[in-house]
Amino acid sequence: MSPFALLRIAFRALLRNRMRTFLSVLGIVIGVAAVITMVAIGEGSKQSIKEQIGSLGANIIIISPNPRQTSGVRMDASATQLLTLNDAYALRKKSKYLVAVSPIIDARGQVVAAGGNWPSGITGVWAEYLQIRGYELEDGVMFEGDENMSKVCVIGKTVADNLFPGGNPVGQTLRYRNIPFKVIGLLKSKGTSGFGQDQDDVILAPFSAVQRRILATTNVRTIYAGAQDEQSTPLAVEEAQEILSEEHKLPYESDAFRIQTQQELLDMVSSTANLLTAVLTAIAGISLLVGGIGIMNIMYVSVTERTREIGLRMAIGARGFDILMQFLIEAVLISLTGGLVGIMFGGLASFLVTYFANWPVTVTFSSIVISFSVCFATGVFFGWYPARKAARLDPIEALRYE
Repeated sequence: MSPFALLRIAFRALLRNRMRTFLSVLGIVIGVAAVITMVAIGEGSKQSIKEQIGSLGANIIIISPNPRQTSGVRMDASATQLLTLNDAYALRKKSKYLVAVSPIIDARGQVVAAGGNWPSGITGVWAEYLQIRGYELEDGVMFEGDENMSKVCVIGKTVADNLFPGGNPVGQTLRYRNIPFKVIGLLKSKGTSGFGQDQDDVILAPFSAVQRRILATTNVRTIYAGAQDEQSTPLAVEEAQEILSEEHKLPYESDAFRIQTQQELLDMVSSTANLLTAVLTAIAGISLLVGGIGIMNIMYVSVTERTREIGLRMAIGARGFDILMQFLIEAVLISLTGGLVGIMFGGLASFLVTYFANWPVTVTFSSIVISFSVCFATGVFFGWYPARKAARLDPIEALRYE
C-alpha cells in the first residue's frame, strides 16, 4: 500500500473521532507549549544576566581580601591580609594588562540636601573608576587626583531625583554625616544591574576624602581594575596575583586575595539559571509525557474498536507492515499536530509572560526544533506498541471479533 493511501486512511480514521483526536492533540499542545515557555524564560534570564553583568564594566577585575579559613572555620580578622593604597599604586605601575585601577571604600547612611533626604551610600574612588565601570558624565566634571581631599562628589540619577527634584544638581550641596559635599557632576543613567542593584543610586567622592574625613581609616576594602580586553583578562588576573604576592611577600600560590572577573560572576550566576531552567523544563516535560501516554491509550482503544476492520484489510491482502504503518502514522499525526499548535501557543505564552510579568524571555530556534523532534519521537514511541499489536492480529480471529 502506498504511503499516500496510508496517510489518507489515517486522516479519515482520526476525523471519524474528532473529539477523541482533539483531546489527544490537546495533551501534546500543553506539553510542548509548557516546555517552550520554560526554556524561553530560562534563556531570557541568562541573556539578561549576561547583559547586566556586562553593564558592571568592560573586562572588570575585582580584588578583595580573602578571609583565612582553617578546617572550615574562619580565622580572626588579624590573620587576613588587607589591601592597601600601595597595592593599588603597584598594580597601576607594574601591570602591563590593566588599563585602569581604582581602590574602593564606601559607607552607607542618610544623605541630606535642600530638596529632601535619601538613604544612600557614598563611595570613595579614583577618577579611573568611571572607565572601569563604564559610567559616563551627563553634566559637570569628574574630580581628579589620587590624593584629592576635596569635599566634592559626582552623583547618579536616582540620588539626583530624590535630593534635587526638578532641578540641576550640579553646583548644589549635599550633606553626609554633617559633612558637606559639593556636587560637581551628574552620571548618565545605567539602570538596574543583574543582581537587582540600582546602579544610579550612587555618590562618588575622592577616595582620600571618604577614607580620612568620613571613615577615618587606612584600609582599602576592594580594588577595581579594568583589563585591556577580554582576551587579556586571564593574563591580567595572573599578573595581579603576582604583583600582590610580591607586595605582601607571599608565595604566588597564596590565596590571601580573591580576584574575580566578569566571567567568573557570569559562570556562577549562569549555573544557577541553568539549574532552574532544567528543573522547570523537566516539570513541563512531565505534561508532554502524560500527553504521550494519552496517545498510547487512544491508539489502544482505536485498535480494539477497529479489530474487524483490521481483519477485513488483512483478508483482502493488506500486509502486517501496512497495518503497522497505518496506526503508527495516526499516532505521529496526532503528535506532530499537537507539536505545531504547541509551538504557536508556546510563543504566545512567552509573549504574554513578557507583556504582563515583564520577565525577559528568549524563544530560540533550537528549542523549537528540539520540541518538534520530541513530538515526532513521542508519536513513534507511544504509537509503536499499539500499532505492533494491530499488525500481529490473526485475520480470522479479527473477523470474528464482536
